[in-house]
Amino acid sequence: MISNGKPEELDDILALTRACGKHMRENGIDQWDENYPDRASLERDIETNTLFAYRENDAVLGIVVLNETQDPEYGDIQWSTAESDRNIVVHRLAVSPEHQGKGIARKIMDFAEEWAKENKYDAIRLDTFSQNPRNQRFYKNRGYTELGSVYLSYKKEHPYFCYEFLLG
Repeated sequence: MISNGKPEELDDILALTRACGKHMRENGIDQWDENYPDRASLERDIETNTLFAYRENDAVLGIVVLNETQDPEYGDIQWSTAESDRNIVVHRLAVSPEHQGKGIARKIMDFAEEWAKENKYDAIRLDTFSQNPRNQRFYKNRGYTELGSVYLSYKKEHPYFCYEFLLG
């Protein structure tokens, strides 16, 4: 089941994202460190009802944040939709490392795409780390179009690839 994250789940969600960051670093993907995402960001995501949690037996196994906030560097990308259109951005998609490879990320993105359609968005935008080929394949296989790369201000060693999925 997927629904809004709850304040009482914050510690579990933070533990999940920390485990994901550790798992990525152990696999040579320096995408998330021990400080990202931080507690304050996740708390804000929950408070603004933009964090959605995937649960099985009341345990949070995955999350995604859906909001309209874009990094300033997104302005360098030639998006298919205009800034005046309704665009939703995927942030912090994470699945507990021990549950990866079981289709949870697919279910979360199915939910995100349906939620965006129901809320009358024109497109979904996201970025993924250039050193994370698994994520790149995941989004390309879902029909997302790679539109370019940006260097995010907080992670300048490698670029992030920007993707867009048109909902119309």
